[in-house]
Amino acid sequence: MKLLLVEDEKITRITLANTLANEGYRVTSCETGVEGLEKIKSDKFEIIVTDLRLPKVSGLDLLKEAKDFQPDCKVIVMTAYASVETAVEALKLGAYDYLIKPFSPDKLLTTLNHIRRFKKMQDENIHLKQRLGLFENRTIIGGSQPILKLMETIKAVAKNDYTVLIQGESGTGKELVARALHFYGPRVNSSFIPINCSAIPETLLESELFGHEKGAFTGAVKTHVGLFERADGGTLFLDDIDDFPFQLQVKLLRVLQEKEITRVGGTKSIKVNVRVIVATKIDLQKLVDESKFRQDLYYRLNIIPLKIPPLRERKEDIPLLAEHFFIKRGAKEKISLITPSVLEKMKSYDWPGNVRELENFVERMIALSDIDGWENELFAYLSHNETVQNVKEEADENYPTYEEFIGGKEKEIFVWAMKKAGGNVSKAASLLGLPRSTFRSKLEKLNLERRFE
Repeated sequence: MKLLLVEDEKITRITLANTLANEGYRVTSCETGVEGLEKIKSDKFEIIVTDLRLPKVSGLDLLKEAKDFQPDCKVIVMTAYASVETAVEALKLGAYDYLIKPFSPDKLLTTLNHIRRFKKMQDENIHLKQRLGLFENRTIIGGSQPILKLMETIKAVAKNDYTVLIQGESGTGKELVARALHFYGPRVNSSFIPINCSAIPETLLESELFGHEKGAFTGAVKTHVGLFERADGGTLFLDDIDDFPFQLQVKLLRVLQEKEITRVGGTKSIKVNVRVIVATKIDLQKLVDESKFRQDLYYRLNIIPLKIPPLRERKEDIPLLAEHFFIKRGAKEKISLITPSVLEKMKSYDWPGNVRELENFVERMIALSDIDGWENELFAYLSHNETVQNVKEEADENYPTYEEFIGGKEKEIFVWAMKKAGGNVSKAASLLGLPRSTFRSKLEKLNLERRFE
């Protein structure tokens, strides 16, 4: 840490400077407050240790200037003229601590260690907030024409409270689009509540959305406020609306038309002011044709449809997306792993899992980057997935079963790991990121343990 020491007593100044330097501090020392003031204005310090009684410019003057020029700097003041008044004044002006001369160097070092630990915690906190910001404040990444057009449409549509139907394959970022609609709209300062309709059992979904009254059913020991009420004034995002139970669809239609809900077991209508955004991974019109989705609800939802392009239709966005995921995972220094050959392979792949699959791929890249031959492993992953996708599309009836295929690939990677580790089970387990006991058990299950004895 960079430290400025201002002390007019030469012996004390030299002694303290040497002690601090020996403890690893980068010390700049000066004799007068005038010199100290010049240093504060021309250089940046994390800590300032200054005597209070200095000629012309006092320690309190330095403290005031330090807080103006370097507000994050911690200032420790020293004095041989102890009094409650000066101590209180120094602390009021923002001093971190107050030492009365004479004091042992250890006392100063203890105070500095406290600052060092606090600074470390502060830096970690800032880093965590930045990481959380990347996780929580997610944005739509891309500069391709389809994405630019999508963003233009989002900004235009967001201004009004129309119901929006977002269409897109799994992993394309439907929730990101919903959040963008909320962010650019008039409800930005109110709540955004997402819910996945396929993730909640049908028996609980009605209660979660509309709430229930006490005693409405067994276990309803108190009144439950549903998501529509909690989202009042804000936005409710219903993902996977194609999985919404048919018998509840009429109740959802009533909310959209009448702007009111009735809790389960209740009789009172409750007005709600909610913007509803829904998303589907399949064509709702097809479900309507199959009588699996109400036609009147479909028309009510399909006021403004937004279609998200799959990643295979905007491959020019892959470098930007990959860079974002490296930063998101705290591995900015590894972005250079995306060499021209790796990028070429990434762009030649169709990404059936879309952006979500790309994010998982970047995580795999980060995890394998310290292993020799990591590029081959990644290329094998892409080739394998591409083969599976081609087989799926071609519907090759002679293709092995899922269990046979996965079993064969599992055997391959365990053989590779054992060869790579020279037959050492512990090293091989470490290569695959598995506990030794799990790896040993798998070897036995695959009848490979004798092969490497």
